[in-house]
Amino acid sequence: MTDEQISGANALDELLARRALTEDAARVEKVARRHAAGGRTARENIADLVDDGSFVEYGRFITAAQEQRRSVEELIRSTPADGLVGGTATVNADLFGDRAACGVLSYDYLVMAGTQGMRGHHKSDRLIGLVERLRLPAVFFAEGGGGRPGDTDFPLVSALDVDSFALWARLSGVVPRIAVVAGRCFAGNAVIAGCSDLIVATRNANLGMAGPAMIAGGGLGHFEADEIGPIDVQTRNGVVDVEVADEAEAVRVTKQLLGYFQGDLGEWTAPDQTSLRSTIPERDRQAFDMRPVVSTLADEGTVTFLRERFAPEMVTALGRIEGRTVGFVGNQSMHMAGAITSDAADKAARFLQLCDSFGFPVVSLVDTPGMMVGPDAEATGLVRHSSRLLVAGARLQVPLVGVVVRRGYGLGAQAMLGGSTRQPLLMVAWPDAHLGPMGLEGAVRLAMRGELEAMDPAERERTVRELTAAYREHAKALNAARMFEIDDVIDPAETRSLVAATFAAAAAQGGITGSGRPVDTW
Repeated sequence: MTDEQISGANALDELLARRALTEDAARVEKVARRHAAGGRTARENIADLVDDGSFVEYGRFITAAQEQRRSVEELIRSTPADGLVGGTATVNADLFGDRAACGVLSYDYLVMAGTQGMRGHHKSDRLIGLVERLRLPAVFFAEGGGGRPGDTDFPLVSALDVDSFALWARLSGVVPRIAVVAGRCFAGNAVIAGCSDLIVATRNANLGMAGPAMIAGGGLGHFEADEIGPIDVQTRNGVVDVEVADEAEAVRVTKQLLGYFQGDLGEWTAPDQTSLRSTIPERDRQAFDMRPVVSTLADEGTVTFLRERFAPEMVTALGRIEGRTVGFVGNQSMHMAGAITSDAADKAARFLQLCDSFGFPVVSLVDTPGMMVGPDAEATGLVRHSSRLLVAGARLQVPLVGVVVRRGYGLGAQAMLGGSTRQPLLMVAWPDAHLGPMGLEGAVRLAMRGELEAMDPAERERTVRELTAAYREHAKALNAARMFEIDDVIDPAETRSLVAATFAAAAAQGGITGSGRPVDTW
């Protein structure tokens, strides 16, 4: 063997040895502790998410910028990849072929608690730039403790010139971004999650703009990490889109969410649509669950409900109809009678922005008595919040199909329909539906207020019942269709096929494309 061959062999051996130090097998004790706590490593999550053999890693050999404090050998052993594993890969290639390319990044909790180092920031900047240049969807496993104060190799005063947050935020409306959170996610790591389009979080997740040390340092008291932004809080307030049991389920859900952005599917199974004929209760004021309606209209096994515990009076979900990704919004009468509250308006408006930006047509399932009213509702800023839903709906560029399934009353119904029954590409109602400028009994009491006040209480209530019954006949969907306020009254079992045909017609005229507008973080 020549000297050159020996040198080449030694260099290769050195490379392979150094690469081995970046793998989980080089951190047996740390990995074992992670597993004992019920967690997985960054590399295990990435391996589960991406297609076999597709991951192209960037920056695996960088180490923490702490050579003034620790030896290079120690940094190589204990800070592989500077706590950020990332690269490009394909996800769901068996379903989407060449549309499956994706950017993948994961903070590594086994390296300095997943904190953000200066070299790690340089790597994330590089990868986010590639995501933008190649227009790749991105998945970011965001667990970690925020910025790392101990990197001594860079002369710093504030580190406020770090670009990672601006680069990641700038991708809003450009590419879809999904954050996955397990365990503790604080400060800068939480900002990465918060700037994302969708957040999937495990039941043991904690998200907060600061961890215990920063809170204590600000003189705000001493708290354990588990007390800060637990999952129960962050699902009820709308921060988390989907709660899952563990990281394995998080990856499964993330694959499905990512698939919505990757394109249409050529094969699907449709549920039995005749069950929709018996969905609506006989009594107007009897609540029913809108979620099974969504699941029945969509292809089997394709629905993901979003922000379920936040503003439960509004249902938002992604799913598919005949393989096409579709957004669903619907009023949930099991909460607040389906009235549109400030939170419900925010939830639906932000969802419409998401669908519009990325080209998902929308089905709106209307069963609402209108906007929530009263002093308590107004104290929440209802005037502005409810108007936000009207603005988001009126600006939709993607097709909207409106379906009044039972009650379509007042400004609340209009807000669900882009501002008017004329705004949807198709506007239909089910046979039991009623439409009116406000709730029927309330309309009677308002219109006849003077006459009713002159009656004794028994006669007044009898008159209200009689007039409400008469008004109910006038407000039938068939009567609204006769006046051409809506396009059609349909058999509920026809809903799916009509929606599919309408969206197919829209797609035939140059396709359905997203607006590319930024999506509010809230």
